[in-house]
Amino acid sequence: MEVNGSIVECVPNFSEGVTPEKVRAIVSAMQVDGVRLLDYSLDNDHNRSVVTIAGAPEAVAEAAIRAAGKAAELIDLTRQEGVHPRIGAADVIPFVPVANYSLPQCAMLARHAGQQIWLRYGVPVYFYEAAAARPDRVNLEDVRRGQFEGLRDAVRKDAARRPDIGGPDLHATAGASAVGARKFLIAYNIYLHDPDVAVARAIAKEIRASGGGMFGIKAMGVLAQGRAQVSMNITDFHQTPVAAVHEKVRQLAARHGASIADGELIGLIPEQAYDPAAAWVQQIPGFDPEVKVLERRLQHPLSWP
Repeated sequence: MEVNGSIVECVPNFSEGVTPEKVRAIVSAMQVDGVRLLDYSLDNDHNRSVVTIAGAPEAVAEAAIRAAGKAAELIDLTRQEGVHPRIGAADVIPFVPVANYSLPQCAMLARHAGQQIWLRYGVPVYFYEAAAARPDRVNLEDVRRGQFEGLRDAVRKDAARRPDIGGPDLHATAGASAVGARKFLIAYNIYLHDPDVAVARAIAKEIRASGGGMFGIKAMGVLAQGRAQVSMNITDFHQTPVAAVHEKVRQLAARHGASIADGELIGLIPEQAYDPAAAWVQQIPGFDPEVKVLERRLQHPLSWP
């Protein structure tokens, strides 16, 4: 895909990571002219999948809308527990500017997508980050407080918790979708040699911005694939580079008598964040920049399932 027009990335997260057939059906629903499939992965431990698409803004929005509809059809939140925080089948749908498109334009695109998700599928929507309609909904954590079960009850009692579009109740089985616009986010996880998840949780508490840690870091300690993991979102890699995060986790692990093992990326990273000589890159098994760097992946996208 040549960068001679506007390009937007969308990274929808779905509350399904156990049944590959369902995820493939959701991804297939996103096949729209002008949209390229760059990445998708399933996380069985968190029962979550993440898809990355990019292309012409209007086409990307249409793909995301259709995916939300397919997710509402296939995912029943009342039959599962949220290991990862979630409020909806199509839980989070962020639009990210890549080329010749601005963050405010992405916010308008998110508003359009949210309206269509409600009108077509009856799934209510909350707008967050740059697309937020209210200051208390800028942070995704505030929108998702209580998860599906807690929010389902809260909207019936508290008008302040009701969706921005649709409602007032959540969809009976698909919940609600958080649709937003943001800058690049890097989803980076580090495994520990120590299997004690309490150590990972302690590190996460110390490193995340809300606890006075590193700027723009969201983190939690989890058990993934039988291993302790520090799961992180880096929301501003310019101000807080991945290398700095990697080093800080290494230091904190040592302080707790543990050591870091391998790392992993969920989704893609921008070219500006990639440094082949960096320790964090070298600790990701089989890292291939042609696959994991967004600008390179655009030239060689995946085939649609």
